Amino acid sequence: MTTFYYSPGSCSLASLIALEEAGLDYKPRRVDFSKGEQRSPEYLKINPKGRVPALVTERGTITETPAILAYIAQITRRVRLAPLEDSFAFAGMQAFNAYLASTVHVNHAHGRRGSRWTDDASAIEAMKAKVPQTMADSFVLIEDQLQVGPWVMGSEYSVADGYLFTLAGWLPGDGVEMDRFPKVKAHFERMQARAAVQRALAVEKA
Repeated sequence: MTTFYYSPGSCSLASLIALEEAGLDYKPRRVDFSKGEQRSPEYLKINPKGRVPALVTERGTITETPAILAYIAQITRRVRLAPLEDSFAFAGMQAFNAYLASTVHVNHAHGRRGSRWTDDASAIEAMKAKVPQTMADSFVLIEDQLQVGPWVMGSEYSVADGYLFTLAGWLPGDGVEMDRFPKVKAHFERMQARAAVQRALAVEKA
């Protein structure tokens, strides 16, 4: 049985959505950050990074959202969650997901986990103050250049869509109005209507 470790409100929602879209049989396991479970000896044996998501398969554990999304798409080819037959298009999807992971998520984290980068209290506050600008700047690029529409990759849905939905959902909490980005907002609403997204959100609330 595949086991998926997640925490509500985190980037693990993107992988939950992919698992539901793929129709895979998996066991969800919640990691309670409020209790520090991500740093428990038991969880660190699963993911030494002390973060979510983590997907435990019969061959071992996969971590990092872009890797998990690509893996799910590859093992469920019949569902077509990625342009696997087109190397250039697949690389484009991976580039989009990498941008979300390496830039957008880091922008967001500066507002909540600044202590990862500095112990200087004033520097942490400066990072928090910058978050609305950096998140908005990232979504200007996504709105104008990176999202083809109606889905991230154009006419076909992919695992990148669940990832964008997840991070776009952080905008209000980061002090950015989603209304500034009509394409992103339309995509977000389109995603909310998908049955797999509703199931994934229900898993988070369980």
